[in-house]
Amino acid sequence: QVQLIESGGGSVQAGGSLRLSCVASGRTFSNIAMGWFRQAPGKEREFVAASNWNGHVTRYADSVKGRFTISRDNAKNTVYLQMDSLKPEDTAVYYCAAARGPYTDYDARAYDAWGQGTQVTVSS
Repeated sequence: QVQLIESGGGSVQAGGSLRLSCVASGRTFSNIAMGWFRQAPGKEREFVAASNWNGHVTRYADSVKGRFTISRDNAKNTVYLQMDSLKPEDTAVYYCAAARGPYTDYDARAYDAWGQGTQVTVSS
């Protein structure tokens, strides 16, 4: 079973930036897609971004497209989420997730391992 440890959350003003990191262990990282999801209070968990196994194919939710960038370093077993031009509506707990296979997917059911989550708070 893969273990995922996220870091990099925090509080920032609207327009600011944060970079989330997620280190994976327990599975061959370079064989699997990775994703980021988020959950705001009172809302369901939603897809944010995903990267295929080698980082060459990425997908984004429309709400973050052009502002967030997912990347990965397979040598470090780490996936990143660079978040720029943050908005108050980006406030949520952000979760890193490991997919069962190598290809990106919007559906949370395609992921079988999750991190503990990291809080991102954006104030206006």
